[in-house]
Amino acid sequence: MKIICVDNYEQMSKKAGNIVASQLILKPDSVLGLATGSTPLGMYKELIELYKQGDIDFNKVTTFNLDEYYNLSRDNNQSYYYYMNENFFNHINIDMNHVNIPDGMAKDIEKECIEYEKRIRTNGGIDLQILGVGRNGHIGFNEPDVKFEALTHMVKLDEQTIKDNSRFFELIEDVPTKAISMGIKTIMQSKKIILLANGEEKADSIYGAISGDITPEIPVSVLQLHPDVTFIIDKKAAMKLDLEKMKEFCL
Repeated sequence: MKIICVDNYEQMSKKAGNIVASQLILKPDSVLGLATGSTPLGMYKELIELYKQGDIDFNKVTTFNLDEYYNLSRDNNQSYYYYMNENFFNHINIDMNHVNIPDGMAKDIEKECIEYEKRIRTNGGIDLQILGVGRNGHIGFNEPDVKFEALTHMVKLDEQTIKDNSRFFELIEDVPTKAISMGIKTIMQSKKIILLANGEEKADSIYGAISGDITPEIPVSVLQLHPDVTFIIDKKAAMKLDLEKMKEFCL
């Protein structure tokens, strides 16, 4: 475990962008696991700028997104397919045939989940997985009490998650209550993981992730078992950690 504590969101985004860029420079055909939401937006902007400057190339990159809302069409402006195109893919030279996002409109969801896992394995697994974290400690859409051995699956969203995501919708009734998500086991099979968190509303989750017990009640706590995970967090998200006692982990 490594912990990078920064002053603010901008520094967090730049650090994350630099790590992803280093991955692509060392392995141009990397398989990236990507996240959505407000947290990684700054990182995507950093990567777009590095691409425009000619520092990195996405032509050989393959991506797998963590999740997608169930029963939300890809042209809906709140779908994660739409989000990824608007905030990242439309601005870089990625081959869209190498982009993988769960199909929330699939008629056979179980088959969709199985096929998603097969595609990840066929591509050699995920080299670098980007994660955010929910206020309740979820990673992907793996809500509290989801089994650690779960692979890609359908999940029912917690009330807290629905409430948090309602800021993106006109009405809370419009927020999907289900999603397709990579499972904890799928995430943990990634070769490297970086988790981004900013703001004091994430402080409890970060404490649970780094200093708490490893328990399905706090899904992010399972990252303590991963051999190569880096937390990039701002001071507000780190406010409940005793960083002095954790100096051996801090960069």
